[in-house]
Amino acid sequence: MAESVLVRFAGEGSGVGELSWGQREMWFRIRRRGCPLAIGAVFPLSAGAAAEDSARMLRFIMSRHPSLRTRLLIDSGGWTRQSVAAAGEIAMAVIDAGDGDPAALAEVVLHRYHDTDFDYPREWPVRMALIRSRGVLTHLVVMYSHVAVDGGALGALVADLATMDPVTGRSPAPLPGQDPLEQAHRQATLEGQRQSQAALRRWERLLRSIPAGRFGGCGAEQESRYRNAMLQSPATYLAIPAIADRHGGDTSTVLLTAFAIAQARVTGINPSVMQLMVGNRFRPGFSATVSTTTQSSLCVIDTAGLTFDQAVARARKAAFAAYKDAYYDPVQRDELIARLSRERGEDIDIACYFNDRRNLTREMASGPVPTPADLLAALKLGRLQWLDEPMDPVSERLEVFVEDTPGTIEVRLCSDTRYLSAGHTEAIAREMEAATVQAVLGPGYLTGA
Repeated sequence: MAESVLVRFAGEGSGVGELSWGQREMWFRIRRRGCPLAIGAVFPLSAGAAAEDSARMLRFIMSRHPSLRTRLLIDSGGWTRQSVAAAGEIAMAVIDAGDGDPAALAEVVLHRYHDTDFDYPREWPVRMALIRSRGVLTHLVVMYSHVAVDGGALGALVADLATMDPVTGRSPAPLPGQDPLEQAHRQATLEGQRQSQAALRRWERLLRSIPAGRFGGCGAEQESRYRNAMLQSPATYLAIPAIADRHGGDTSTVLLTAFAIAQARVTGINPSVMQLMVGNRFRPGFSATVSTTTQSSLCVIDTAGLTFDQAVARARKAAFAAYKDAYYDPVQRDELIARLSRERGEDIDIACYFNDRRNLTREMASGPVPTPADLLAALKLGRLQWLDEPMDPVSERLEVFVEDTPGTIEVRLCSDTRYLSAGHTEAIAREMEAATVQAVLGPGYLTGA
């Protein structure tokens, strides 16, 4: 059984305009993949929680942040703009678990919210539900459209919620960051267009220098087109702080290096090419904005004939350039790739993504360099499993995610088997682990790429 609580809201900032580059990037990915790519979670509620508390929070975030009051205007040709409302109302569901497990029901609702596409022209980009068991509220389920928020926006939203007065439901703090309409306006200026063109000039240089294909000969007809593997590697967890400490760098660059080496070893194609997901929150006005600012950026790493240490230095330089040039108009990027593909007479394939999504373990404290015995023992604890959960209906060729998991490095690989077979996918995961362990045992070993 379910009922609805209507929450009215009103806030500053409204109007109609073009999508920001971050919104446009995510909208293109949603359309290409044919699924909503929503972000959400389940939150257990403390004893005595009332529906009014959640309604007050929902009213606060809708009133404060224009991105959450945004709907999309899609014309007959598919071109999309944004419409930000000054006021409105949104329904929050209250769902009874009956005799069932409320925690299990909350997960069911979460998955339903995640898998159901948003009605972008008519629906607000926020879904919220309360789970009730025997008259007591037990869980809060929240889901956001990825056009409205990215991972960094969720952190900014939590920080802004901390400023809310629990009695009045208002905040004395100024609105944080540039909203999407303001971002789009600035991006359309001459200065914004110069930024986009400068970033895409680097893209063009790289696109002209790389092989057109990424996974030639690595695909295979499989029973399931999309495969989803997860490697949990305690050995990599031990190895990467020692390697990072040796370079005075960070563990994310070490993992990126390991992926570049593994990709070249398994596919036989060098240099390794991937797109990095860049939050862009180091840019003025973006650090605290509750909106989507993440864009992908091209990263090319030639690891042939190098030691792992030399490859780390090269990866750091390539990643820095990618972070710098991850702010551009996605329409111009797609036009560039299409033009260069026509010139070369073959499609340029860059549908490979590396995304280090860790927060807790990204800044890992270095300790004593692990001994060979330590690494051998950790290798025996490693585990690779194929996940049964369904994949998105349209995948990239390969997506690699690094997740926060205590005591291990969790690498998740999502592949399209037409381009990368299950065996090749597993081999990339194993080679990433092997590369980091070898880098500790023999700093001078060659990458083998």
